[in-house]
Amino acid sequence: MKHFTKKAGLLLSLTLGGYMLSSGTAFGISTHELSTELSPEMTSFTEVRDLTVTGTVISGEDGLTLPGVSILIKGTSKGVTTDMDGKFTIDIPDEGTTLVFSFIGFAQQEVDVYTAKDLSITMEAEMTSMTEVVVVGYGTMRKGDVTSSIGGVKEEDFVKGAVRDAAQLVQGKVAGLRVTTPSGDPGASTEINLRGINSINGTSNPLVLIDGIPGDLNTVPPEDIESVDVLKDGSAAAIYGTRATGGVILITTKKNSSGTKNSINYNSYVSLQTIARKPALLTGDDYRRLIEEEGIGYTDYDGNTDWVDEMIRNPISQNHNLSFYGGDRKTNFTASVNYRNWQGIFLRSNQERFNIRADLNHSMFDDKLRANIQVINRVFTREEGGADGYAYRQAIIRNPTDRVRTEDGAWQERDGYFYENPISRIYEADAESKFKEMRANGSLNYNPVDNLDIKLMVSNVQNSNLSGYATSFDHTNTRLNNQNGTASRSTSAYNENLLEFTTNYNKTVGDHYFTLLGGYSWQDATYEDFFASNWNFPTDLYTWNNLGAGAALQSGQADMGSSKNKWQLAGFFGRATYSYDDKYLFMASVRREGSSRFGENSQWGTFPAVSVGWRISNEPFLSGIKNVGDIKLRAGFGVTGTIANSPYLSQISYDFTRTEGAFIGGQWVQGFVPARNFNPDLRWERKEEYNFGVDYSFFNDRLSGSIDVYRRDIKDLLYNFPVPVPPYLTSSMTINAGVLQNDGIEVLVNVVPIQNKDFSWNTSITYSTNRNKLVSLSNDQFEATNDFFTAGYTGEPIQDYTHRVEVGEPIGRFYLWKTVGVTEDGEWLIENQEGTATPISEASQEDRQYYGNGIPLHILGFNNTLKYKNFDMQANFRGAFGHEILNFQRMFYENPYNPAYNMLKTAYDPVYGQRLNSDLALVSHYVEDGDYFKLDNLTIGYTIPKLGFLKNARLYASGLNLFTVTNYKGIDPEGVSITGFDPGNDERDKYPTTRTYTLGLNVTF
Repeated sequence: MKHFTKKAGLLLSLTLGGYMLSSGTAFGISTHELSTELSPEMTSFTEVRDLTVTGTVISGEDGLTLPGVSILIKGTSKGVTTDMDGKFTIDIPDEGTTLVFSFIGFAQQEVDVYTAKDLSITMEAEMTSMTEVVVVGYGTMRKGDVTSSIGGVKEEDFVKGAVRDAAQLVQGKVAGLRVTTPSGDPGASTEINLRGINSINGTSNPLVLIDGIPGDLNTVPPEDIESVDVLKDGSAAAIYGTRATGGVILITTKKNSSGTKNSINYNSYVSLQTIARKPALLTGDDYRRLIEEEGIGYTDYDGNTDWVDEMIRNPISQNHNLSFYGGDRKTNFTASVNYRNWQGIFLRSNQERFNIRADLNHSMFDDKLRANIQVINRVFTREEGGADGYAYRQAIIRNPTDRVRTEDGAWQERDGYFYENPISRIYEADAESKFKEMRANGSLNYNPVDNLDIKLMVSNVQNSNLSGYATSFDHTNTRLNNQNGTASRSTSAYNENLLEFTTNYNKTVGDHYFTLLGGYSWQDATYEDFFASNWNFPTDLYTWNNLGAGAALQSGQADMGSSKNKWQLAGFFGRATYSYDDKYLFMASVRREGSSRFGENSQWGTFPAVSVGWRISNEPFLSGIKNVGDIKLRAGFGVTGTIANSPYLSQISYDFTRTEGAFIGGQWVQGFVPARNFNPDLRWERKEEYNFGVDYSFFNDRLSGSIDVYRRDIKDLLYNFPVPVPPYLTSSMTINAGVLQNDGIEVLVNVVPIQNKDFSWNTSITYSTNRNKLVSLSNDQFEATNDFFTAGYTGEPIQDYTHRVEVGEPIGRFYLWKTVGVTEDGEWLIENQEGTATPISEASQEDRQYYGNGIPLHILGFNNTLKYKNFDMQANFRGAFGHEILNFQRMFYENPYNPAYNMLKTAYDPVYGQRLNSDLALVSHYVEDGDYFKLDNLTIGYTIPKLGFLKNARLYASGLNLFTVTNYKGIDPEGVSITGFDPGNDERDKYPTTRTYTLGLNVTF
């Protein structure tokens, strides 16, 4: 091809193939506006010559070649398909021709071709609600093929801003998974509950796996996480056996396994925290008014101190994450460094986190053998003063007319029971802890033949924790306990090994597709610790670095202890899936597992699961209906277990004692006393779960989601029974007895109300409800002494339990005296057994009754993502409804009975028309409606257009826990524990919740 061009106003001519293109142009007219005609060029060679283009098509998901991809010249029917190696050859008529690449499950792609050189085309999977890939036990599956209840969240949908850990990334986004942040402590984790309470003495926490290796929610920084998948029902989780009753959370880290990335990413933010809400306490001026106007017996020290303000600050925190991706399809790596420095809202409370992660992949022998090595090293350091929950209590009860220091600069202390200067406690105590962990794992994947994958994975996790605590001579320990400086030191070490060998095979025969998985797993862990403390030191300078200098050691009053334990777990497992014509789906799995934690007669257990699915949308009677994308019905059953918390509950144990023994040979011989009975039949708790669900997608995936209904029966509960002595050595014993029951509904709705070139709006709603009850506390051999057990504790001076769990009744109910009035003298009137009012001083324990429940009946999440050109906004709302909260702050500080302590401004408000004059008590008056709806996260961002070597840059501002709509009078209706059998207790000594404002930057080179 020859080109001849002249400036506008002159003759322009082109030679194309064997024809001459010519035109006269007027000045200022573009070449697109020319009127042309073709005439034969007078040459000896006149046939049209096409340009031959070759190339390879690969998947952006895993870097593998794609056979069978359709390639068409746009606007024509001429095309080719890729061969078994993903290669193609096609003739195009001219440079700049557009080729259209199409393949099932991948987004269609158009490419303008300007060269005949070998092209490399990367096709990305088409992400619909049914084609996206989710992580399952020991593998991945297309969501449309899943027959179990699995929830997943990808990186682009994570909660933004200064999130604590992996759980907060998916807060409110997975139906049935409740995530809360009840504490503002920078070192505290989120709390998780999946589908209700599932154990009495075992754990209800989910099993957390990071790239298949057991860990926790803080193992990797949130910035290093690519996706979080949750195995919710028994049929999905049963392949993990004894560890899966609380569900399984699968965390996938960011990797460059396909070698398609060569980039550097820097993610940084700075955040400011404020206390979400302060208690409205009496001020010094209030004290003086009450003394003058009402003769209240307060002491006035002429000051006006806000003690809560004195111990809190507006902390500034920062986070930096640097990630590197490099290599090619054969050898590639991912490396990241994360540094986080978070300050707490209490003075002298800080946490630093340093994480390093490296991931290396290498492929060899024509991609038949693939190797992976991953190393994660993390260090957590906490440095604090004495700013704990007890100091916070002291700030609340401290006389507001008092001062922090005396006139000569010493700490102002006063006499009184449990009455200390909270600021002196903060500055006269030092605490430090350093947690170090090294995780190393490697794997080999071998593909000897097509569709067969053999994998060996080994890992080792080692961590240690070293802590120290010391108080000075000026600490209240000296004044109250005459200890003259205290110090303690503790250390612990943990080592865990894991080996897993799996074989995967998949095959397609016509309309039949099946997979087979078989595997073996071995895990063992050893834990040991040591603790020592001393007091009465000659100087403050030693702190915990010279424990032997304390005089309490010489007098035999120092303390020391150590322990060690070990456990092993082995399992054989298998799974088979089958699909016919992409319509009828089946999965079955089984795990046979043994644990050293259980009795010698019951060390092995079997955990089967089965589930089926019917993609009804692929049936002929629905396949042609417009706007029906996918409808899948599914049903599943699975058995999982709960492992014992202690490794030695089945074994007999003796404690060494100095106080019991005997004279033998004229000498006192110190003895051993029984501490635990022998129980060879101790076994794991067994959860049987039925799940029925539907997944749906309509209007080209503009409306999608799922609905699940489940029923859980947890049998063989680990419960501490009283037993007769003899024949048993001790009076109590952990036995498998009792049944818990949970059932519920979960709903997920994803909607795309608007989607065009410039503007899109994605919204999702999650809803769940759960009901539970204790069915039994006995078995065929042991009958429980009572048909109930108690939980929760108020603390002094009330000193009472708050909940009672009774056979046949729901879990989570408060058990207390119901108030119906106040006497003329200000004493509580409570409703007795006969239903009449009686003064609380004359009431008995039998007059207590159930009142309210701390477990929400309805959990709601409402998430929105909006994008306009380069701007984006995310707004996440959450709510909980149908539950009550026991407000400890009101129970302790809204009662004017004891003027020695400060209290809430509402303490003198009339109650039932009378001023209260009754001792502190656990009564229904302090049980409140706990319903709330909050704006949990609001993030606004702007993406800077691509600029040279800068691939991407995004600026954003974010806020967490911004506002809450509630009738609850306490600090934060979400600031209560959601685990255990005492839900809804709003503890008075808890670390206050915070509101966080964040500015961040994300840059990719």
